[in-house]
Amino acid sequence: MGTKKIATNRRARFNYEISETYEAGIVLLGSEVKSLRAGHADLKDSYAAVHGGEMWLVGLRISPYEYARDGGHDPERERKLLLHKREIEKIGAKIAEKGLSLLPLNLYFKDGKVKVELGLGKGKVQRDKRETLRRRQADREMERAMRHRSLE
Repeated sequence: MGTKKIATNRRARFNYEISETYEAGIVLLGSEVKSLRAGHADLKDSYAAVHGGEMWLVGLRISPYEYARDGGHDPERERKLLLHKREIEKIGAKIAEKGLSLLPLNLYFKDGKVKVELGLGKGKVQRDKRETLRRRQADREMERAMRHRSLE
């Protein structure tokens, strides 16, 4: 079937230096899945945390589905992530030991199931962010010059 992207957290890669990525399933209600199919999700300010040996996604906003029965779901509720126990323990140890953060990078459908790509990252300092902007601008200028040169 393939993958269909629902939402992307563009600020995560800008504000954090992502070192590792993980793919996890997510426990959802029916009205949440319907809302995601319509593309109503916001990953801004969301993160993953370990509570009681389970991984939870906090701060993910899935807008209510307008045709849902009895008002649907709570848009801001914590959602359980589906990972193997060993993966959760390994990630939890890294977060506690090194002061890293676990952020959702992408939310997508994969073979009909909702998956979330999680990135383990360390916060960037302001000068690192400026360097990223400078590098992106230089790449854009090179691409523009190459395109202009190929037209001649």
